[in-house]
Amino acid sequence: MFTGIIKALGTVTHVAATADGAQLEIAAPGFADTLSEGESVAVNGACLTVAALAPPTIMFSLTPETLSRTNLGDLTQGDIVNLEPALRVGDSLSGHVVQGHVDCTGTILEQAVVGDSVEMRFSAPPEVLRYLIEKGSIAVDGVSLTVFGINSRSFGVSLVQYTQEHTNLTRKPVCASVNLEVDLFAKYVERILQPAQE
Repeated sequence: MFTGIIKALGTVTHVAATADGAQLEIAAPGFADTLSEGESVAVNGACLTVAALAPPTIMFSLTPETLSRTNLGDLTQGDIVNLEPALRVGDSLSGHVVQGHVDCTGTILEQAVVGDSVEMRFSAPPEVLRYLIEKGSIAVDGVSLTVFGINSRSFGVSLVQYTQEHTNLTRKPVCASVNLEVDLFAKYVERILQPAQE
């Protein structure tokens, strides 16, 4: 479980296809020293298990399911990724409840400076948009953000200066892919309200 509050930025040092998925290596000085093998880490919002450590490098194995659901298979050497360790008992829940189970990818459509903020718009499929509400939460590349301006094809968010400086979102160009995870509780509400299936 995560909160969508990014704790570090990492740099992809190696990514390669394997017989059963892919191997991903990320350099994260300082952050890597806080981890142990077998721990969960959200990488661009996708929950991955630390396969091996050689600080400052963290190694992960990517399954076919992860590659099909996320943008991790598009990463190349030098790319910057968002990193968050798993939530620990007693930690502050400053964002919202994030599982690290990416629903799908979207695309950056627009990016504009508005005062001290940066407003961004992302494309999303109907199966994601149906869970969004004005002022609700969504995780974009693992970043907990507040939604506004929902329409039939996209939604908007506003990034404060801290988010601009401590995540990879403003480093990405228009048309870049992002991982999307909708609010877990919206899915539960929908399921509860559905008539029982015989």
